[in-house]
Amino acid sequence: MADIYQQLREQVLQARDGGHKLNIVGGGSKAFMGREADADAGTLDVGEHSGIVEYHPVELVLTVRAGTPLSEIEATLAEQGQALHFEPPHISETSTIGGTLACNLSGPARPWSGSVRDQVLGVRLLNGKGEHLRFGGQVMKNVAGYDVSRLQAGAMGTLGVMTEISLKVMPKPAASMTLVQEMAMDEVIHYMNSRAAESKPITGACWVDGKVYLRLSGARSAVEATAEKWSGEVMENGDHFWQQVQDMQHEFFAGNDVPLWRFSIGSTASNPELEGSWFIDWAGSQRWFRGAGELQQMEPLARAAGGQVSLFRGGDRSGEVMHHQPEALKTIQRRIKNAFDPDNIFNPGRLYSWL
Repeated sequence: MADIYQQLREQVLQARDGGHKLNIVGGGSKAFMGREADADAGTLDVGEHSGIVEYHPVELVLTVRAGTPLSEIEATLAEQGQALHFEPPHISETSTIGGTLACNLSGPARPWSGSVRDQVLGVRLLNGKGEHLRFGGQVMKNVAGYDVSRLQAGAMGTLGVMTEISLKVMPKPAASMTLVQEMAMDEVIHYMNSRAAESKPITGACWVDGKVYLRLSGARSAVEATAEKWSGEVMENGDHFWQQVQDMQHEFFAGNDVPLWRFSIGSTASNPELEGSWFIDWAGSQRWFRGAGELQQMEPLARAAGGQVSLFRGGDRSGEVMHHQPEALKTIQRRIKNAFDPDNIFNPGRLYSWL
């Protein structure tokens, strides 16, 4: 654990004075995401800027340095019977909280427990001028205008270097149970949405390899009562299955030979007609597709389903990998980028070629 803020700030100022670019790196577990990093840029390593700054279990608030590994955070929370309810994916043992927020990654419980973006209370940010800014705080409150803390979710480091992050934490559920049954893909969308609409303790709904999995979590009495009413067999080692899904360690995600596409679409939309294999998560609102294709081929299918698509892993990453944005949104994003990083130092082109 170390506070290397001054070292990070000096590197930013040197890059600005010298007209250099910087690729921000934490644990390095998500280097495959986004467009290819600028080969001519230097490396700003945030991985050593780690450690828990403050933790108030009674107030359900945690503040950590951005390079803190997820494993360290979760071990500390577990001692108090608490957890990060957005279930951050441990892509590898080196995965950090800063990278998780920068890439806006959340696990299977996201539709019911919220995303990492929803649970961020505040951040400290080193901008392109070398200024150390604080946004948000350590309490839950409404905000007006841009919520800068939440703007970091999915920005992939293009707005600055996060140094500290304050998060809301929650108690662990008392009980958890997984129901599994065989079901065809053309039936599962309606089934999962019907179950998700009921007032039951559901915290996970996915489909893969011809089987649908429903996770129930909460008070033991509620979990057991629901399991008795719903169909499906109780799955042994259900927690292990969901951990694999959360960490993208399920066999569906193995290998990089075939591109992995992420569709974020309407939960009730029909599945896009593509030749390949599918993993349907979040009760239908997140759908993973493994198969060859081009972004311009995928985007119309995503729009027809009420959402967007991105090339998550593999494939050609020299071009655009994120869904194209309307000109009005491009203008807003460029203005925000210019306000935080006027010299375009941080992660140039990592999110979009034009940013």
